[in-house]
Parts: sequence; structure tokens; C-alpha cells
Amino acid sequence: MRLLILLSCFVFLFNCEDKQSKTKSNTLKTTQVKDSIKKEIDSVKKDTVSKRKYPFLTEENAMDFFLEYEKENPENKVRITTDKGDIDILLYDKTKFHRANFIYLTKIGAFDDTQFHRVVKNFIIQGGNTDDAKVAKRRRDIGHYLLPTDTKRGFTHHRGVISMPSSDIDNPHKLASPFEFFITQQDAFHLDGNYTIFGEVISGLDVVDQINAVQVDEADWPLHNVYIKTVRILE
Repeated sequence: MRLLILLSCFVFLFNCEDKQSKTKSNTLKTTQVKDSIKKEIDSVKKDTVSKRKYPFLTEENAMDFFLEYEKENPENKVRITTDKGDIDILLYDKTKFHRANFIYLTKIGAFDDTQFHRVVKNFIIQGGNTDDAKVAKRRRDIGHYLLPTDTKRGFTHHRGVISMPSSDIDNPHKLASPFEFFITQQDAFHLDGNYTIFGEVISGLDVVDQINAVQVDEADWPLHNVYIKTVRILE
């Protein structure tokens, strides 16, 4: 009888310890899950803070934003790295909103992994667009705005200038798409007064010529994509 009682006590104690062990294990798992969730939330918060360092740009706030941004970001040289070579650009201080826009978009990588998507022989190469969904999403996160023309600074569309094309929307004032640009491969003075010149090629005109020489279809799209790998600030 005593043996039976002792055996019963042993089984009871074993069950209690097992339950305690499972409880501790479950508590540990719960704590680990909570810690994991907390880390994820913190990560998202940091991400959001990073993304919200600058405002979501709209027609209402873009110009005020660039007015302040250009004062604090005086850089005026960039390098466009393509799969044909490098094109170095000097951005004009006189067209301050367009310079600020290009510097801003360069610093946040908005031009990376885009293309020279339109090539008109003996005329221009146009870049900054792409059908890459990731780039499109990145740009939606930046904002939706257009830039007004700034054409009375004395600049002309001679060979090697960088200028802003108009947006494709109904656009009587020729407002410019902030994400696209074109470089003149030949003099194109008939464009003066309609499109904003905001810089010029200081190195790499041979690369502009190479891109202008690629084969294109009837819509001036290159038959083989000409990629803009990166655009970076030059010191």
C-alpha cells in the first residue's frame, strides 16, 4: 500500500513538473514572439521616419520644398552612368528649381535602373523613364508634381544641353515631368522658349552620340534597351 501511495505521489510530481516545464516553454515562446513583433514594429517605425524625412510632394508643396532644398543642397554636377559609358552634367544655378529637383531625385536614387527610352536620330536622347514596376512604385512614394517652365535665362538648345520635356497630360503651359530629361545631340534652337534648359554635358558627348546611333523602332524606342544604371553626385 505504501508503495502504491509513493508511486502515485511520484506520478503527481512528474506531471506537475511537466506542466511547469510546458508553461515555462510556452511563456518563453510567447516572449520570443512578442520580442519579434516589437522588433518588426520598431523597424517599420524607423523605415517610416526615414521615408518621411521629406514630404510627399504635390502640386501644392513642391515649389516651396525645392525653394528651401536648393539653399541647403548646392551641388551642381552629376554623373549619369549608362551601359554605353558615363555622361557628366553641369547643372545651372540660374534654373534653381530644376537643379534642385534633379539633385534631390539623384540623391534618393530616382533615376537608377531607368532607361534612355526615346532616341530621335540627329536630334535628342530622352531618358528617365522605364517600365520597371519597382521604379514606378518608388516614384509614386516620392509624390506627384510637375515643374513650371523657366525659359528666360538666356540658354539655347545647342548640342549637349540637358532640358526638360513636357508632361504627356493635357498641358498648355508645357509643365515638365520631374523624372524625365533629354539631351540634345545636335543644335535644336527651335525648342528654345518651350522647354527648360537646366544644364549641359561637360564630359561624355561621345556617349551621347553612341546612344543616338542605336537602332530604334518607328516610335523612336531603342530596339535594345539603353540602361541608366545610376545617377550620382560628382564632387
